[in-house]
Amino acid sequence: MPIVYVAMSADLIHPGHLNIIKVAQKYGDVTVGVLTDSAIASYKRLPYMNYEQRAKVVASLKGVTAVVPQETLDYVPNLRRIKPDYVVHGDDWKTGVQQETRQRVIQVLAEWGGELIEPAYTPGISSTQLNKAIREIGTTPDIRRERLRRLLEAKQLVRIMEAHSGLSGLIVENSCVKHSRGNLEYDGIWLSSLTDSTAKGKPDIECVDLTSRLHTVNDILEVTTKPIIYDGDSGGLPEQFVFTVRTLERLGVSAVVIEDKCGLKQNSLLEEGNRQPQESIKLMCEKIKAGKRAQVTDSFMIVARCESLITGAGMSDALGRVSAYIRAGADAILIHSKSKTADEIFAFCKSYQTLELDRRVPLVVVPSTYCDVTEDELAEHGVRIVIYANHLLRSSYPAMKKVAETILSAGRGREAEALCMSIKEILALI
Repeated sequence: MPIVYVAMSADLIHPGHLNIIKVAQKYGDVTVGVLTDSAIASYKRLPYMNYEQRAKVVASLKGVTAVVPQETLDYVPNLRRIKPDYVVHGDDWKTGVQQETRQRVIQVLAEWGGELIEPAYTPGISSTQLNKAIREIGTTPDIRRERLRRLLEAKQLVRIMEAHSGLSGLIVENSCVKHSRGNLEYDGIWLSSLTDSTAKGKPDIECVDLTSRLHTVNDILEVTTKPIIYDGDSGGLPEQFVFTVRTLERLGVSAVVIEDKCGLKQNSLLEEGNRQPQESIKLMCEKIKAGKRAQVTDSFMIVARCESLITGAGMSDALGRVSAYIRAGADAILIHSKSKTADEIFAFCKSYQTLELDRRVPLVVVPSTYCDVTEDELAEHGVRIVIYANHLLRSSYPAMKKVAETILSAGRGREAEALCMSIKEILALI
C-alpha cells in the first residue's frame, strides 16, 4: 500500500482533522506526524495536552495506521526518513506563514516522485478560536502549576513578564506579536514584591506581608491561565517558609523564588543594596529543605536566588552557594546582577556548566540593568528563564503622571484624551 503522510498538532481534535484523515485514507496507509511539544511551543503557546497524550488520541482515530513524532515545524526530516508517496494538507497553507514550509514539502517529494494533495480547508473551524474559548473558561490549580515544568521541557528559553494587578495580568496573558518565527507570547507571569509594594504605595522592604499579597495573586489567578512565579523575598525563617510554600502550591502558583539575604530587605538594585548581608549558606539550605519537605506535588518549584555578584562576594562565592542550594533541593537558580552588561552573567553561566553536580537545574536571570542583552544571547549561554521583572509598572507610572499633569495644565480633560484608551475600548476590554 502507498504511504500517506499527514502532520498535525492535534491538541484539539476537530472536524477539520477528521476530514484530512478521511481524504488521506483514499490514497493509502496513513502515517500521522504529531508535532512534539517543543515544535508547537516554538511558534505558539504550549499545547494543553503533552505529546504522549496527543499521540494516543490520534492513534485511536479511524483511518490512522501509524503515529510518529515530528520534532520540528519543517516536514523534511520525517519525509526523507519515511519517503511517503503522498502528503495531505489543507489548502490554507498556500498563503501566510506556512508558504515556505509548503514549498519545501513539494521540493522534497519531487526527489522520489511523491505528490502533495491539498483538499479544501474545512470552513468554520479555527484552532485559534477554540483555544481562545478554552482560555476564557479558565484553568485549574493543578494544570497551571505544572505548566512551568512543561515549558522548561519544551522550550529553550521561557519568557516571563511582571504583573501587579488583574489588568496587567490580562496584558501578559493576551500580548502576542506576529514574527517570522511564529506568534511570540509571554510564557508566564512574575509576581514581584517590588511592583506589588509599589502598586500599593509602599516601599519594597517586605512591609506587604503574604496575606496582603495574596489579594494580588488571586486577582491575577482569576483572569489568567499562564503559570505564575512568585517573588518570595528572603522567605523568612524555615518555619515561615513552609506555610508560604503550602499556600502558593495550593493556589496553583508554579514556583517561588527566595533570595539569600537577611535583615531589613533592601532592593538589590539600589546603590546601597550591597550593604544588606547575605544569609548563611546553612540557613538558606535549611529553608530550601523545609520548603521541599512541605510541598505536596512534584510540579511546584523552589528557585534559589543568589546575590553574591551584587553584594561583592564574587564569582567563587556564588558558585559555592548555588552548588549547596542545588544539593539542598533547589529546582532552579536565579543568578542576580546589577551590572550594566551581561558579561558577569555569561561568565557565571560558563563556570556553572563546569561544576561537579549530581543534577544541573535551570538558570534564571532578571536583565533589568543589562537590558541590551537579547534573549537569543541568553539562550546561547544556557539561561532557561528570563524575567522582565518590573516593566509594566514602570511604564504605567509615567503614563498616568503625564495624564494627571495634562489635565491640571489644561483645566479640562480634552487634551488628555489622546493619551488614553477610549471609553468604548475600556468597557469592551473585560
